[in-house]
Amino acid sequence: MTFQEYLDYFEQILASPEEYDPYGDEEYLNYTKLNWSRMNRWLKRFEPSDAMKNLIASMTEPQHWIVITEPWCGDAAHSVAQLYQIVKNNPNIDFEIQLRDKDPFLIEDYLTNGSKSIPKLIIRNDVGHDKVIWGPRPQKLQDLFIQMKEEGRSFEEIKELTQKWYNEDKGIELQKELLAQLS
Repeated sequence: MTFQEYLDYFEQILASPEEYDPYGDEEYLNYTKLNWSRMNRWLKRFEPSDAMKNLIASMTEPQHWIVITEPWCGDAAHSVAQLYQIVKNNPNIDFEIQLRDKDPFLIEDYLTNGSKSIPKLIIRNDVGHDKVIWGPRPQKLQDLFIQMKEEGRSFEEIKELTQKWYNEDKGIELQKELLAQLS
């Protein structure tokens, strides 16, 4: 789906959660509402760096950026909006959203340590060859996430610290990693 179709899908879930699994579950729904707010905040406030803007503007070959995600994903609430903001002005970049939990299950080809962690970005050239695979979160946060899990921290504490990290980082690490992989 396009990014706008993803936003529409997200809104449909919020309007009629009982019609979409797993959003009938109050915990999933509440977290998804938070994600909607977070994503919209980034859509309003996130500005790519000059280096990122220049690199994206220099891309003249057609590219296909596929993001595998779901509205319930806390990491996606930050990264997907930032990724969209990074590429939205380059007509050579086709930005597509695929849902992790719906056919064609593209996530099966892009597991993270054997798990279906999202969001996952796949950048392909115009003949379908993968150029870059990124995700599910910036490496500095991934390392912190693994450390917190190994320490036995609660899921609630991990979620809280993860959100704090994203708010303090403001998309800087995501852009550094993409700049390094795309340069």
